[in-house]
Amino acid sequence: MGTGGGVGWEGIRFVGMVATLLHEIPLQGGDVTDGVVRVGDTVRRPASTSTPAVHALLRHLEAVGFEGAPRVVGMDGLGREILTFIPGTTGLRVESVTDGALSGVALLLREYHDATIGFPLTPDGWEGGSNDDRMPEVVGHCDLTPENVVFSRPGRPHAMIDFDLARPTTRLFDVATTLRHWAPIADPVDRHPLLRNLDVGARLRLFCDAYGLLPRDRRRLLELARTRFHRSYTVMRTRATAGGTWARMWAGGAGERIRRAAAWLDVHEDELYAHLV
Repeated sequence: MGTGGGVGWEGIRFVGMVATLLHEIPLQGGDVTDGVVRVGDTVRRPASTSTPAVHALLRHLEAVGFEGAPRVVGMDGLGREILTFIPGTTGLRVESVTDGALSGVALLLREYHDATIGFPLTPDGWEGGSNDDRMPEVVGHCDLTPENVVFSRPGRPHAMIDFDLARPTTRLFDVATTLRHWAPIADPVDRHPLLRNLDVGARLRLFCDAYGLLPRDRRRLLELARTRFHRSYTVMRTRATAGGTWARMWAGGAGERIRRAAAWLDVHEDELYAHLV
């Protein structure tokens, strides 16, 4: 506070922070990041060690004209990152599980991958996690769940959000990660009701066709999906020991779901592979 009965800079800053907090709208959805809120036309997110790398990526996407990602505004007085808010709907709905919506997600992912070309693929600064053994080709989103895809109108995905788990990887690894949720490559008992009775093999092929995945990558897709299951299990188990959101996810059965998905893939691999080749 200032002297002489007036309100100094610290007081003004405090009042401004309180006003901001009063207008915050918590944003639900996703599994990893707590404390994400909307303030007007912006989103405020807790900063992490990967925030500088993510901001550099988002600025690169803006510079090359990729429209399907939020823009970096800066940091607020509470040390949170400020991103532009992208209007639309997220999550699984009847209109977001159609063939057209699935093709749209594939096209969005391909456009994003192409837009990352030219961005440095250095391993430092990212959150880290499971990955492909091959040399990185792009910066993958690596968490393109239904909660992280924004639909501008029924059946039309137009943006992706939540780049916290982005990292250098191969195109195929990010495709496999995305199909884990959108095909989905999962035991039926763990699928969303809207996805429970769909033809997973046909959806795999549809996605790969829309993305333009090469034949050599299609032949390796299921093998890499299996590798990802085993490595994701280990990564999540390790992170859960630190507590927080990862611990809650693990306690909620994340590990068991990964194991069931891997077992389901083992049983159905031949029929899925027939759709891909």
